[in-house]
Amino acid sequence: MEEARIRVYLDDGAEPIADVAPPVTVSLDTHGLADGEHRLRIEARDRSGRTGIRHVPFEVRNGPGITLSGLSAGAIVRGALSVTVNAFGAEEPFEPRRAESPSPIPLWLWVLSLVIVAWAAWYVAVLWHPPSSLQSTPTYAAHSMWLH
Repeated sequence: MEEARIRVYLDDGAEPIADVAPPVTVSLDTHGLADGEHRLRIEARDRSGRTGIRHVPFEVRNGPGITLSGLSAGAIVRGALSVTVNAFGAEEPFEPRRAESPSPIPLWLWVLSLVIVAWAAWYVAVLWHPPSSLQSTPTYAAHSMWLH
């Protein structure tokens, strides 16, 4: 009988980054890898000699974070585009103008604001009736012309 083994390969490498007996914890330092897509291939062999293989794709992002507004993945576009791009790394000193990525105000927020303003106008026009003892005060008397 053979010894059970686990071999871990990075991307399409011919040499394993780990060749050990199970169970094991494998450390992978991504600082030496280029940003982008990578893949681990794990080959496990049991004592009877059968081998199982598992592929684990992952993405490395050690560089600065990149934000993009004005264009999304898979978008169909035509004409001139206005695209805002920002990049900020975790090791850089905090600078609010660079750390915050500007983006447009979402449509739902505009709609919510319009609903609140419309409700407030309706309330003032229809439901707001100060007590009769205050109707002759200068504050209400000046506004009573446009309320009634």
